[in-house]
Amino acid sequence: MANIGQSIPEFKVQAFHNGEFREVTHEDVKGKWSIFLFYPADFTFVCPTELEDMAKYYEELKGLGVEVYSVSTDTHFSHKAWHDTSEAIGKIQYPMLGDPTGVVTRGFGVMIEESGLAMRGTFLADPEGVIQVAEIHAGGIGRSAKDMVRKVKAAQYVATHDGEVCPAAWEEGEKTLAPSLDLVGKI
Repeated sequence: MANIGQSIPEFKVQAFHNGEFREVTHEDVKGKWSIFLFYPADFTFVCPTELEDMAKYYEELKGLGVEVYSVSTDTHFSHKAWHDTSEAIGKIQYPMLGDPTGVVTRGFGVMIEESGLAMRGTFLADPEGVIQVAEIHAGGIGRSAKDMVRKVKAAQYVATHDGEVCPAAWEEGEKTLAPSLDLVGKI
């Protein structure tokens, strides 16, 4: 699996986005924060609930300077068909990356080789393309976009406030910590 502190892998794939097909590369995602939301397959069960949930928070994420990329090993054609036929997926405005060769999925280390499907993985990369958050969920456990927004805000805070860290369940505006010898054993 791609690890914290590693750069995102190199890739060049086709995406379905805003009613069109377009190419997306690893270079295109640099310059802003990026969420890579891997899911097993189009036309399934937990996946549309997760993608729809992320769609609810997409405007807020864009306001934070974040682009979302959903990724499965389906083609960009399948993504369009799903977008056109599913009420939940029809709400998506972020790019849906088609990865039928598995270059992106393998690059992030979330390919299930025996089935050719992606694990339910989520990665947050900073504007330099360095991974700051990496999570894998079992296939039957859906993710929370609201919690991902919280993690984005925490990652952005830490990136811009040298020497400060965000404690568990930190929410924007709450107190952070400045690790030091004085804090050892006092938390």
